[in-house]
Amino acid sequence: MGQLVVGGAIISCSFGAAPMPLTITPEKMVTAGAPVATIMDFKPMANIPSFGACTAQTNPAVIAAKAGGSPTAPCVPVTTTPWTPGKPTVLVKNQPALDSDSKCMCTWLGVISITQAGQITVNV
Repeated sequence: MGQLVVGGAIISCSFGAAPMPLTITPEKMVTAGAPVATIMDFKPMANIPSFGACTAQTNPAVIAAKAGGSPTAPCVPVTTTPWTPGKPTVLVKNQPALDSDSKCMCTWLGVISITQAGQITVNV
């Protein structure tokens, strides 16, 4: 069972160079001071940032870079479908909440996953 994904979550791409924060818009429901993500937080560059460099062999920019002698090209994520599966039993603004077991696919076949859900455990 995954954790609920909130502001401060870290995501990574199987073909990306570096993990990056997921951007969650502030109009979402807030829990413990952080906005809660939904499966609809998948928009390239708005929610899903560049992961630095891309090594996907299906990415035309990487193919062109390799022809020029470089093994990578700048990462420009191309996501067209929501995160799956999400948490359909937990709704945020009528959308399934995003949980840490969910994945999102890039057109270049990269698998985007959640490496840190953004939740902080505090011992009191």
